Amino acid sequence: MLGNRPLIRVGRAALQMRHYRALKNSLLRYERPFDSLFRYLFAGGRYPTEVPIRTPLGAVRPVIYSYHDMLTISEVFCREDYRCGESIKTVVDFGSNIGISALYFLTRNREAFAYLFEPLPRNGERLLKNLRHFKDRYEFYPVAITLSDGEAELGFEETGRYGGIGLKREKTMRVPSRGVSSVLREVLHKRGEVDVLKIDIESLEEEILAAIPQDMLRRIKQILVEYDYGRNFLPVTHDYLQDGPIARFRRRGA
Repeated sequence: MLGNRPLIRVGRAALQMRHYRALKNSLLRYERPFDSLFRYLFAGGRYPTEVPIRTPLGAVRPVIYSYHDMLTISEVFCREDYRCGESIKTVVDFGSNIGISALYFLTRNREAFAYLFEPLPRNGERLLKNLRHFKDRYEFYPVAITLSDGEAELGFEETGRYGGIGLKREKTMRVPSRGVSSVLREVLHKRGEVDVLKIDIESLEEEILAAIPQDMLRRIKQILVEYDYGRNFLPVTHDYLQDGPIARFRRRGA
């Protein structure tokens, strides 16, 4: 084992270029690179802790609460799972967790605005703290994204990183839910189009994407989903690339 990773998994990772990009970016973007790499590679260190990160808008200092949050920071800021360019204006983030992905999007430029959705109350509290310097640049909704408005059962575990609707986990709770189409309809009415739709909800990925009407899809430039569809799920409106764990759909002609 290396950290919490089986050695065979480490060996496979060594063959993937995205991990070398992550290592290079770790040295460039962390203000305390050796501490951050120690936490990431060996699951060491005490928590909670701040992780200062250099961004196009200057340093941000998110507070993280476990080794699993350190994984999220590395995936988002160093491996660049959600890389999207620096001219984005409107972001919709399904599964915002403690706000790490939101920090990435909001620090691409000073005009980006994000609509954030996270159903687990403790994650929501931590998100608000991590985004305290961006209060006028996002709207936060403590709801799950499903196929219809109502309630849903959320399965989650202690770290708060791996929860999802309908999943069997250590704990469960009922949470309010919003239908994906109604949410996107409201955002598109306000903003005209969406530059990035990010989906990391640990369940319902196929169902959520299939439920978005084509007229809405045509107004979304890029869709980033932590899921392997194995094929272009949106052949009429978007091109598809599987980039490691992230499915990237780019609107045709964008």
